[in-house]
Amino acid sequence: MKYYTDLHIHSKYSRATSKECDLENLSLWAKKKGVQVVGTGDFTHPAWFDDIKSKLVSTGDGLFRIKPSIEKQVLKNTPESCHGETRFMITGEISTIYKKGDKVRKVHHIVTAPSIAQAQKIRKKLDAIGNIKSDGRPILGLDSRNLLEIVLQEGGLDCNIIPAHIWTPWFSVLGSKSGFDTIEDCYGDLSDHIFALETGLSSDPLMNWRVGCLDKYRLVSNSDLHSPSKLAREATVFDTDMTYAGIFDALKTGNGYKGTLEFYPEEGKYHLDGHRKCGVCLDPKESFALDGLCPKCHKPLTLGVLYRVEQLATRAEGKKPKTAGPFTSLIPLKEIVGEVNSVGPNSKKVAGHYDALLDKFGPELTILQNTRLADIKEYDETLSKAISNLRKDKVKRQAGYDGEFGVIKTL
Repeated sequence: MKYYTDLHIHSKYSRATSKECDLENLSLWAKKKGVQVVGTGDFTHPAWFDDIKSKLVSTGDGLFRIKPSIEKQVLKNTPESCHGETRFMITGEISTIYKKGDKVRKVHHIVTAPSIAQAQKIRKKLDAIGNIKSDGRPILGLDSRNLLEIVLQEGGLDCNIIPAHIWTPWFSVLGSKSGFDTIEDCYGDLSDHIFALETGLSSDPLMNWRVGCLDKYRLVSNSDLHSPSKLAREATVFDTDMTYAGIFDALKTGNGYKGTLEFYPEEGKYHLDGHRKCGVCLDPKESFALDGLCPKCHKPLTLGVLYRVEQLATRAEGKKPKTAGPFTSLIPLKEIVGEVNSVGPNSKKVAGHYDALLDKFGPELTILQNTRLADIKEYDETLSKAISNLRKDKVKRQAGYDGEFGVIKTL
């Protein structure tokens, strides 16, 4: 059975996260989007961990369901066409900041656990090391290798770390500002326990395939969301038993791993190089010619994901590693509806059209990928054209840079 997972979530206890990012709304939006397995996010935070324990029940296979009484209320607010199954996986993101070698390293990690008890053991150990109460994504002065050791020793060998958004300049394992050149440099003697990498919003598999030392890793995609409506802007596709073991066996062996759904990397806010304050956006060749300095203020540019990929690339674009799966680039449906109606994606007009589309055709991922264009045309001819262009990859791309999201147009 094919299904979608989106595991990189921030709860309402994370910095800059909407108050609506609770388990009820995550369940609601998972159904609207058509995602079957959602990360809880932030299990290290005491208040959020209490919510996880009080609102979720184990399915006995490493995943969780929201309690029936809560599910009943969620379904009341969900179009009947979107009443699919939703399960949760215990996940969290941890930031490690430490000095190693010649510079300060800042790396983000997705941590997963198949049970409340295992998650609690990890929490207890981390609480003795640093402050896990101040933010849903705690910052720990801990070597990434040592964090991995704690996860494996305290939680158990079925707990996992997936390096998060691996190319982001400021906070990632391969980032230009504070990362490493290889996964092994980061995790040392425990690097064999790393088997999957998160591409992040500013890169896609094509870019990652250019770096030969990443060939042995399975690529995953998640939304890294701070608001539940952002679910499924990226996702990972599986065709396995919908269980914790099924998901991670697929990532380790490739059996049942069916690739990813991707944000267009140009829409990510760190794709190209530049200075947002100066209004300067450059491609890597231009940045290299300027020695990485802004042509206006002459200070160092924020070098983006594409620049960093170019630095570490060992091959031209096109070669597909054995670990690779297919991928599809998508644009969130609200953005397309907003473009068609010449209004912002968060406007009331878009919200009305969005709800009507879900009610008529089902979850968002179904509409973007599978709903017959002729049927969409009956609802809105221009929308049908826009989705047709998306499916044919006929889009216009204005790349993001230095914290500024890019813009993708279908018309």
